[in-house]
Amino acid sequence: MTRPQLSAVTELFKPVTWFPPMWAFACGVVASGLSIADRWQIALVGIVLAGPLVCATSQAVNDWFDRDVDAINEPNRPIPSGRMPGRWGINIAIAWTIVSLLVALSLGTWGFLAAGLGLVLAWAYSAPPVRLKKNGWWGNSACALCYEGLAWITGAAVMSAGQFPEWRSILLALLYSSGAHGIMTLNDFKAVEGDRRMGIGSLPVRLGVQGAAQAACAIMVAPQFVVVMCLAAWNRPLHALSVGALLILQLLMMDSFLQQPTERARWYSGFGVPLYVIGMLISAFALRGLGAGDV
Repeated sequence: MTRPQLSAVTELFKPVTWFPPMWAFACGVVASGLSIADRWQIALVGIVLAGPLVCATSQAVNDWFDRDVDAINEPNRPIPSGRMPGRWGINIAIAWTIVSLLVALSLGTWGFLAAGLGLVLAWAYSAPPVRLKKNGWWGNSACALCYEGLAWITGAAVMSAGQFPEWRSILLALLYSSGAHGIMTLNDFKAVEGDRRMGIGSLPVRLGVQGAAQAACAIMVAPQFVVVMCLAAWNRPLHALSVGALLILQLLMMDSFLQQPTERARWYSGFGVPLYVIGMLISAFALRGLGAGDV
């Protein structure tokens, strides 16, 4: 059987998608309050596991089970274009799942279980009979949890040798994870026609383009507003002001996005979402130095 070129395999793994979970894992490391110099090897392995392994696996799984949809929406992708022939796509997804689990063993029980959960959700998102992506609410929730919340909490846990992360770190992880549901929706605007024809109920299909855009914006804004309130309550006024300023900039950009959602979804992903993730890191730094008794 003809082997795919390395470039096709790299494209299948979509390196551009690795950034969110790698960043979230790093935020968890920062939020732990521990010195990175003391456990930098663990942090590095975790970042690699979050991005080039688990996230890359999810992309390969998704492309295999979405090959019919991609033949309509994006026929130049490796599988529908024929550059990834035969069953190479699914075989690579299975192999990378195994590699991810083997690497996760080096992060202890917490790291292994977190990686296992992430991989289960990755397969459940794309593969029948579960195929969570057929419902935009459930599918985007699974992605947001893996990309942000689970990665953040895992980073905090492995840095503290498997101890359960501090409650404020978990709260911030869950808030940013819930907001990431809206970010995931931005990616659905480019595939509305193919999703509708193949029975995939993304939010733009379910709510209409304008309704989905409004929902995505509201879902991104609400958790960040709560984060600002939390940081202020935890006596971190400068951090709260910084995240608040980033939120105001996002609101200004959202106004432009809402005028032409389909045309400007990619633009907002490129310029608005970075403001969101910068706020994540600022929030993680806000936790450093907070004691268990600090309100």
